[in-house]
Amino acid sequence: MQKPLMAYYTDFLEYIEVEQGLSLNTVKNYGRFLHQFLDWLKANNLESLTPAQLTVEHIQKYRVWLSRRPNTTRKSSTTLHRSTQSRYLIALRMFLAFFHERDIPSLPTEKIKLPKDQHERHVKFLDSEQIEKLCETVPEKGFSGMRDRAILEALFSTGLRVAELVALDHKQFAGIANKNDFEISIKGKGGYLRTVYFSERALYWIKKYLSARNDDLPPLFIRIKGPGDDTGRLTTRAIETIVAKYAKLAGLPILATPHTLRHSFATDLLTNGVDLRSVQEFLGHRSIATTQVYTHITSKHLRELHRKFHSRKNV
Repeated sequence: MQKPLMAYYTDFLEYIEVEQGLSLNTVKNYGRFLHQFLDWLKANNLESLTPAQLTVEHIQKYRVWLSRRPNTTRKSSTTLHRSTQSRYLIALRMFLAFFHERDIPSLPTEKIKLPKDQHERHVKFLDSEQIEKLCETVPEKGFSGMRDRAILEALFSTGLRVAELVALDHKQFAGIANKNDFEISIKGKGGYLRTVYFSERALYWIKKYLSARNDDLPPLFIRIKGPGDDTGRLTTRAIETIVAKYAKLAGLPILATPHTLRHSFATDLLTNGVDLRSVQEFLGHRSIATTQVYTHITSKHLRELHRKFHSRKNV
């Protein structure tokens, strides 16, 4: 006899962590997204619903509920963005895939359709002048200033995800004293290893920041005060706050985040002629399709180059 859908929640999280090899952060996100569906079941008195009893009609009603759900995080939008709705539905689709792996009768995963975005995905990024302005807004004196400048330079130099930056340890940079470029291997999203490269400028600020430290804490970037674990490691939220702070001080036209700097890193590479496959490797994308989101950003730049340099441009 099948258990109710809600009774499989913990088993599902253990499955995607152990058998699918997803990172703890990704597992946490899947759990948060799936919990919305479980909350919807409770609100509709469907707590006893089993996987076999789940119907397309239930899925359709849940999708309608998601589309009408108020957006509590952004004042500019009254309902959840389509990309956010997709995350909730992807988590539910993974839940169904878990049932199939366990030979538990349920709906096919293809019955969960993702909402079609009416607009092309817009990737926010900063150009080189804006990056320069952002970094120069950071005070050069004082420990927090040196740390924050090192964080901004490292994000733009490497294209690291914020969780990957937070996970860096002091010992990984033990040999940088006499180096002008540097590379390390990191374990990225999904547990995949990749190499990231630090520019001369990023290394300059990391060295300057490390020279001001007089502790033996393991993290590369440590907090001065506020929340964090007992090692002193900065949280992802703290990094996001640091980036947002200097973006506001710099008067940038967009609300910059650590991921904005990752987008800026990728866009900078593409506009300077780096091929898409190489950018895929730099970013640690498992699929080239993920990297292709950047191609429309550079299309205008390439069109201008073609008009300027193509030998048969005149009639």
